[in-house]
Parts: sequence; structure tokens; C-alpha cells
Amino acid sequence: MYKRILSPKILTIALVTVNCVFFNQVSGQKATSPKPGQTSIWDKPATPLSGRPRLVVGIVVDQMRWDYLYRFNNRYSDGGFKRLLREGFSCENTLINYTPTVTAAGHTCVYTGSVPAVHGIVGNEWFSPALNRDVYCAEDSTVNTVGSTSSAGKMSPENMQVTTIGDELQLATNFKSKVVGVAIKDRGSILPAGHSATAAYWYDGGTGNWITSSYYMNRLPDWVENYNREKWPAQYLAQPWNTLFPIETYAQSAGDDKAYEGANPVFPHDLSANANKGIAGTPYGNTMTLAFAQKAVNAYRLGNNGVTDMLTVSLSSTDYVGHQYGPNSVEAEDTYLRLDKDLAAFFKFLDATVGKGQYLVFLTADHGVAHVPGFSRENKLPGGSWSLGPAIKQINALVKERFGVAKAVIGASNYQLYLDHEGIEKAGKSVKEIAEAAAKELLKDTAIANAFPLSDLMTTIIPAPLRNMLINGYNAKRSGDIQYIVRPGYIEGGKTGTTHGLWYPYDAHIPLVWMGWGIHPGKSNQLTGMTDIAPTIAALLRIQMPSGNVGLAIDAIVH
Repeated sequence: MYKRILSPKILTIALVTVNCVFFNQVSGQKATSPKPGQTSIWDKPATPLSGRPRLVVGIVVDQMRWDYLYRFNNRYSDGGFKRLLREGFSCENTLINYTPTVTAAGHTCVYTGSVPAVHGIVGNEWFSPALNRDVYCAEDSTVNTVGSTSSAGKMSPENMQVTTIGDELQLATNFKSKVVGVAIKDRGSILPAGHSATAAYWYDGGTGNWITSSYYMNRLPDWVENYNREKWPAQYLAQPWNTLFPIETYAQSAGDDKAYEGANPVFPHDLSANANKGIAGTPYGNTMTLAFAQKAVNAYRLGNNGVTDMLTVSLSSTDYVGHQYGPNSVEAEDTYLRLDKDLAAFFKFLDATVGKGQYLVFLTADHGVAHVPGFSRENKLPGGSWSLGPAIKQINALVKERFGVAKAVIGASNYQLYLDHEGIEKAGKSVKEIAEAAAKELLKDTAIANAFPLSDLMTTIIPAPLRNMLINGYNAKRSGDIQYIVRPGYIEGGKTGTTHGLWYPYDAHIPLVWMGWGIHPGKSNQLTGMTDIAPTIAALLRIQMPSGNVGLAIDAIVH
């Protein structure tokens, strides 16, 4: 039922999560590009593989709305987003088919073809009644940080309950393939790379180092230690972040000085005082990520190992910028214009090191983002902000008065409330009855579009697409008791910045563009699910789809 385009040649999948630039902004040099006239960084040109690409590159651009492909298109270079659309195939109507639309669930879905109901990553974190605390998606107390003395490396893919397409590639080649994940965010590197990854690296903002965990290795390779010694965050931010072009030419953005943007809303942005942590919230975080990814390609000889390798890249800085300033800010526009140049340099690097047509790249996103409520009000659009804390306090007071149960709501995450089953049952009360009362109380709030016990999901009158997304997002062991949905344009948050996580198109409509090995130029408006990415890769490589896959191969790509 889907259309796809792809022919058998060579495959590299590039998932871009945020912004990247492969030029050293300080020295003006490319980080590890080949010398003039050199077709490969290795001793001899790569030999094409039979029936498979040399490299699959997945690029996830964190928080990239679909419309960003076109909104700034008149200012994009020929080699970045325009090249993707010119040489590649765009699945224009790609939607996330579960809730919540957040980073960890999105990255997991892209590479597993699965949904939270099956793969278990129901959010960036979720409440555990057994532990009486939130559980982080990638936390793992059994491993240690490698690369710094902080706890930022106590992470692994252990909480992900299914295989990824990288795991299946390893199985198909008897673990001869090399699969490497790179991202500023730990979850953007660990979850895409999979359980059997060769390596996954992420950024420790507290120390300014790229790190990993003992799940993968016991010490950093020399090339990573050398990169860390060069102190790139401080170098990138030695000069303030100013606009790439004259600020008055940013016609697709609202004014620069808006009270509804986050702290420090006016250009130029001076972040030199906290360069290590601050780089993530600038376009240079993407530049650094892609430069580090180039180093990984060189170090692991990705695309030159006699089998298909995989590189997963998540670009996190677009998300940090978007949360603080919103999708209509000068900062967001400048970030995407810079990302475009970074991608152009990255593709040129892959052409030279792996070979044009020898790799397959796909670029997608983990979620979109809502407009800043202040921007919506300024332009007479629906929207506002809402706070969960007062609502929980009110519900607990109501339940105590009516049922005699103190603190019935013990946790909240991913637009769900968790009830104290043990306390309610000890009091001789009904969990279902209290859940119904709590939902009714939530519905009194003008910011809430709907609320109901999750046990009533199949009988509650809601649109079919929303019901399917909620079903796909419900995990019996990790989800809550009450689902609430805020109105379109509303966010959970304060007076500045914005967020995401809901089922609406601004959060769920994402780009998906394929380019490289076997791809014919074109586009389709056929409905495509985020879950269709992994099985499409599996079909192209002629390997088994991941163990929890629920998606379908895209016909227009694999026919």
C-alpha cells in the first residue's frame, strides 16, 4: 500500500538528527577530507559490493519538521538539502504512528521498525511504580563511563527489548559488519546503534569529552582521545554565534528580540563562558557531531571492510535550539542554513571516501515541534501553555476527600498519570473508579482536549488515527493508568520556549528522504509510517527485519 523507489546497487543510510558542518569553523579546514585528487582516504579505492551498498548512513535530525525541507529552500546550497531532494526520493507524507512523539521513542522506532508497545522505549523516561522513580531510557547501573569521570556513560541499550536493523545486519554478516553510532545525546547514539554495535559515542557536556560506556569497550580508542585533547567545543565557540547572513535577510523568521523565546534571545550569542555544555544549543554542535562522525568513518574504515557497514548519526543541536527559541526564530532558521552547509560537506566526504553511489543515505527526524505559545498568541493562532503540577495536586486532593486515599497519583510521564495501585487496594477502593474520577477532573481544564483511563482506550470515542497511535504507544509494563491529551497548539511548559510529544501533525509529520545506492529521484505523497524505514532497509539489503518490526517496506524504494 506504500510507494517507494530504489534499485539494487549500494546502500548507505544517513539519518540526520540535528545540524552538522564538516568545516572547522576555527581554522577553515575540513576535518578529515581526502587530499585533492584522492578518491578515498584509504590506500586504494573501495571495491563495490555485490548486491549491497558499502555503507548505510542513517541521519536523524532531532526535531526537524517536514516543512523545513522547503521553508528555507531558496537559501539552501546545491549540495545539502537540495541535493537530497534533487538526487533522492522523498516520502513527503511520512508520519509517526505512535505516541508520545519524543526523542528516545523516535530513534528506536526508526531503527527497529517497531513501536513503544513492543520495543519498550515508551519515552525519554517513564515512571516505575516498583522503583518509585523515573527510569531513563538508556540508564544501566551495571556499566561504567569510559572517557570521563562523570556518570554520563552509565548507559546501554539494555532497556530496548527488540533488535535494530544494525543488529540484523550483524547477524546477516556473521558479525563482520561494523555498526557505529554518533550523537551528542546518549539516547541518540545508543538506541540507533543497537545491542551488537561495534561502538556508540556521545558527548559529555560536563567535561567536553566524547565518551562511551564499558558496554562497548574498556577504554577510548586513541583517535577519540586525540579528538578530545583538541578541545573543539571551546574552539567552535571562541567567537559568538552570529547569523550566517545579514540578520535583516532572515525573512522566514519572526523578529529577533521576542519575550517568548528562552534566555539570551538576541544575536549575537556569547556562549564562551560555558562552551562545553553550551555548544549543544548552537549550530556548531551539529558541526562537531559530523566532524566526529567523519573521524569514525576513517577510524573504522566504514564502507571499506568487504561487507556492508552502518553509521547512525543523530544531530541533536536542532532540538536544543528549537526548544529554547521555537520554530519561527532567527536562531532556528540560521541553524538549518548552517546544517545545510554541513550536510553538503558530509555528503562530499562520503563521495570521496566511500564512493558516490556506493552508499545509501536516509535523512529523517525523530519528531517535530509545536509553535511557541507566545508566537501563536501574537499571531492570533490557537495555543497556550499548561502546567501539570497544579492538576496533580488538585486530583490528589479530590481523591483524598472522596475516596480517603492520600496521594493517589504517584507519578507522571509521557502525558500519562500513574496511580498508587497498592495504596488504593489497601484502602479497599477501586483503581478503575479513581482513574475515572481523575480523568473527569482533568477534563474540567480548558487546556485538556481529552482524558480517560487507559483501560477504556478501546471504547473511548476518539478519532481512529489517534486511537491507533495511543495503542502503539501503550506498553503494559511501562505505561500509566490515565491518558490525557492537551489541545492543539498547547504545550506543557512555561512562558518561554516550546516542546513536542503529541499526535498532531506539527509533532508527527517528519521528513524522509533517501539518496545514493539504488535510489531513483522522485517523490511520493503516499502515506508512509516511521515504522517503514527499517523494513525498507532490510528489503534493500535482503536481510531479516528487526525482531519487533511492525512496518512495511516502501514499495517505491524497493521495487
